[in-house]
Amino acid sequence: MSIRKSLKKVLPPISVTEQEALDAGDIWIESSIYQGKPDMDALRAVPKAQLSADEQAFMDGPVHELLGMIDDFELANSTHIPKEILDFLGKNRFFSMIIPKKFGGLEFSPYANSTIVATIAARSGAIAVTVMVPNSLGPGELLMHYGTTEQQDYWLPRLAVGQDIPCFALTSPEAGSDAGGIPDAAIVTKGQWNGEEVVGLSVTWDKRYITLAPIATVLGLAFKVYDPNGLLGGKEELGITCALLPKTHPGVELGNRHDPMGQRFYNGTTRGKDVFIPMEFIIGGQKNIGRGWQMLVSCLGAGRGISLPAMGVATAQSSFKAAAEYSFVREQFGLPIGRFEGIQGKMADIAGKTFLLESMRVLTTEGLGMGLKPSVVTAIAKYHMTELGRDVLNSAMDIQAGKAIQRGPQNTLAGAYSAVPIAITVEGANILTRNLMIFGQGAMRCHPYLKEMVDLIHSDDSSADGEFNKVLRKTISFSVKNSLRSIAQSYAPFARNAKSALPEVRKYEKRMNSIAAKLAPLADLSLAVLGGDLKKAELLSARLGDVMSYLYGAMASVRFYEQRIEDRQQARPFFDYAMQWSLMQAEQAIVDFINNFPNTPTRGLMRVLTNTYSNSVSGISDKLVNELAAASMQDSSVKAQLTHLVRVMPGDGNDINEQAFKAKHAVAHLLSKVQKALRKEPVVPFVSFENALNKLQEKGVINASEAEQLHDYNEKRKLAVRVDEFTFDLELLSPEETMPDVTPESDSDKTEAA
Repeated sequence: MSIRKSLKKVLPPISVTEQEALDAGDIWIESSIYQGKPDMDALRAVPKAQLSADEQAFMDGPVHELLGMIDDFELANSTHIPKEILDFLGKNRFFSMIIPKKFGGLEFSPYANSTIVATIAARSGAIAVTVMVPNSLGPGELLMHYGTTEQQDYWLPRLAVGQDIPCFALTSPEAGSDAGGIPDAAIVTKGQWNGEEVVGLSVTWDKRYITLAPIATVLGLAFKVYDPNGLLGGKEELGITCALLPKTHPGVELGNRHDPMGQRFYNGTTRGKDVFIPMEFIIGGQKNIGRGWQMLVSCLGAGRGISLPAMGVATAQSSFKAAAEYSFVREQFGLPIGRFEGIQGKMADIAGKTFLLESMRVLTTEGLGMGLKPSVVTAIAKYHMTELGRDVLNSAMDIQAGKAIQRGPQNTLAGAYSAVPIAITVEGANILTRNLMIFGQGAMRCHPYLKEMVDLIHSDDSSADGEFNKVLRKTISFSVKNSLRSIAQSYAPFARNAKSALPEVRKYEKRMNSIAAKLAPLADLSLAVLGGDLKKAELLSARLGDVMSYLYGAMASVRFYEQRIEDRQQARPFFDYAMQWSLMQAEQAIVDFINNFPNTPTRGLMRVLTNTYSNSVSGISDKLVNELAAASMQDSSVKAQLTHLVRVMPGDGNDINEQAFKAKHAVAHLLSKVQKALRKEPVVPFVSFENALNKLQEKGVINASEAEQLHDYNEKRKLAVRVDEFTFDLELLSPEETMPDVTPESDSDKTEAA
């Protein structure tokens, strides 16, 4: 028996949905990471994305106007998004950023799409979700790629101007991430349509978690098609299919609403029982019956690579801005809290990860802007950028402490804190993305021969044995070269190369090459030893996916630092932290992978090939943490660049914080002068800072102009560190609820509490 036939008996079959997922999308620079040689030339050759004149005008016009209309705290306490906002979104074509201009859409680039969604998300998660869904996976994109000419000409102009609001229904109560398991079914049958008897589908469905469903006028729907009576002349089970139904179509139920973490975007259910639809409702027509899953996975790039990562980056930039400004303005024991090392540890992590996130956002959208649909890269972006957004936000919440947990118009973090789990859940939970998708697709798509080998193993072609043996020889040669490269990179540092013109980048480029060289033989050995069982060993495959992911993040950081940073000296600690953290995570993933590999002899070979004999990995020094935390509190161009998605609106929480932050920088020299004077001759009793300033002005230590500046700063500081408070009328309580012995706080008590 041939090797191929032996493997065919051992390897589990690949399901139709798995095969379509593996075939979908393109490979990009992630393939060079998997193969052990990160292609830095290709990275540096990627065209730089910038907003066009039309896109910048849209940012400065409709987007800016929209931000001024949004009161996220009021929205959170309401039931509905104000009609004036929904009308504004439709009128200004926020729902048609991906629709071509010939259909009345804006036809914006992926970079612009990401920038717009992220800018809105930094203001309101609910409005950002409302905007991003029609511009993500849904009827619009499916129609653009697969719709008939008639469907495109009718629906796309209506969607472009908000005349119709779309939603797309995939998830069922019995099937979430496992789309192949959806129970929603359609039976090929005959029915009446436009006064004639035609062949169509009788569809029954029950869907949940469908964003915009409560207000949608057109429903995109995924279901399985069966032809038990052979009306189409083929097999009985035809596969997943996508159709487009008007809300007004008989039997369509839209309306019941969910409450996703108190976020006021519209999310709900749709149902239908034995609803007859003609073949012309199928996206692309009858020929696309059974192609639904292939269509869906081919179009996942917008959701996974643009919208959801944009939410993560917006969260991080809002958190960085809030934490940096608060750390500088808020003082304890006579020092800004950002000077205490406990705070600095959190602050540095926020700053470094925000640099990493913006780098990944830019690179991923640049790849999409090249016309690519890199399924592995977009899965990396979705998982890691939403998770990092959550990490950064949690640290910012810790720094702001009591200020962060009191909801109100001035709180810039509470809305995001409620919304962040949503982006992590949408498009498949992050557990699924990390443990099954990144390396699962990465191995099959990025390995130069593996997909062809697997296809040949399952082939029934008579020539498959010969073709398989040729591919097997190439695979063995590839694996041997990978092993030799790993040994050279692991034991001979001088063998590592780098192409960057910047010395601070070259050392990281060499380290990236070394880590990638180790990844290649680890992947080869795990596939050879575990075979199909590697799919079940999710903890192991996830770690290999982590190595790919963190190296992708490191490549993105290199590109961002080299091409988009003007003051590199100022940005250096941000870049160093992002690189060191990413590479540390990749190295730790390798250590954990080898330590947990189940086959002892193979584990020993892996240690030899990668020079991994201990659990130690390079860490981030306290010196870098201190340096980055201090840099974060500076009013610098780098800070501005890493918070550019946060548009400050007059009087909002960001405006209050920023005014205090800038005011303190403006009087920093005067504050130093005051502190020296007070140390030399303390004001006793020290009633307040205002009183101390008045005493120092009387003594001639500061003049009237300086005192005015300091008083102005102090008022802005007090406003920035306060929290929102609301009136509370005891008379509104019923008699049995009235609290006895309520003693009003004195003004001094209130001040101290604040």
